Amino acid sequence: MQSFGVCEWWAQKLGIRTNKVRLGFIYFSFCTLGSSVLLYLIMAWILEHKHYFKFQSKRKKSIWEL
Repeated sequence: MQSFGVCEWWAQKLGIRTNKVRLGFIYFSFCTLGSSVLLYLIMAWILEHKHYFKFQSKRKKSIWEL
């Protein structure tokens, strides 16, 4: 079974282990009565379609590359 990679993406961005992010989602879903599942699905959709968004920063050309 393959997941969307949301927790792995957040773990890489935050510099922590993936298990801690997953546990955070589980605890958050208990505290908010499951609304984190909706948040997870929205983030999964954004990561799946990130080519429509400008998440990748383009390298600026230096004055010597003109």
